Amino acid sequence: MDEQLTVPDPVLGVVPGPHRDFRMPSVVEEHTRAWLLTPPAERTVPDPRPSSTVMLLRDGSGGPEVFVLRRASSMAFAPGMVAFPGGGVDPRDADPDVPWAGPRPTEWARRLGADEAVARELVIAAAREVFEECGVLLAGPSDREVVADLGDPSWETERQRLLDRRQSLGELLTRRGLVLRSDLLSLRAHWRTPVCEPRRYDTRFFAARLPQGQRALHLTTEAERVDWAVPDELLAAQTEGTEILLPPTQVMVEELALVEDLDAWLAAAPSAVPAVQPWPVEHDGALWMRCPLGPEEG
Repeated sequence: MDEQLTVPDPVLGVVPGPHRDFRMPSVVEEHTRAWLLTPPAERTVPDPRPSSTVMLLRDGSGGPEVFVLRRASSMAFAPGMVAFPGGGVDPRDADPDVPWAGPRPTEWARRLGADEAVARELVIAAAREVFEECGVLLAGPSDREVVADLGDPSWETERQRLLDRRQSLGELLTRRGLVLRSDLLSLRAHWRTPVCEPRRYDTRFFAARLPQGQRALHLTTEAERVDWAVPDELLAAQTEGTEILLPPTQVMVEELALVEDLDAWLAAAPSAVPAVQPWPVEHDGALWMRCPLGPEEG
């Protein structure tokens, strides 16, 4: 960890206490430096958009494997970087009539530190995004079952109807006689995009085991490729410079690299998930993302 520093800036505020610094990815260095050189009173800080992302997991020969996407270089946000399936909350996710199993939105509100309506949207967005982006459906005909076979072509039709907004996830589940299995999601982290980014997200990170019988596929145009990755190998690829992970992705992968029993880890979700807000700083002639750490991590 670096020496303790603060950032005395009227927009950035002061970032005291324990922290961890991550090198700024080269693809965002130019606009970050321009933002830092802008007089504080003239800087633009967009409001972050609520979003959900899901670490899909399965058991591998040496421990858990995580499904990752390498974002297309044409993407406006995080081009070329390794990410998990996910995206922003959509107006359709506000549907109060989604068939629901598992912890109720009131319980998710407590876990997420949000009001009930926002909590419902974040959980629904998580389930919708993994179905849209990789064809995995966290739903079943009852609170003890999950859809095991999505090979029928009609499921691809359902996915396309979600993508072009002809239906909501709630409408799909209701018509199919299914319930959203919110108990399959485990809340793991909460990160906000740095203030220097032109697109910002207020993102909850969930984890879920790949349902038995289902397959995660390369279905999104937002990714150049997808893969089941071994956490240690993914971290080594970042060190070698062949992959780029943003700080929240790196921290999550580092945590996964320590997991020995996937089911036990999923069950032992943290009781509180404070938001982490990285800040852009420059020291030692380079740009960094400075991430405050909670007391238990410092």
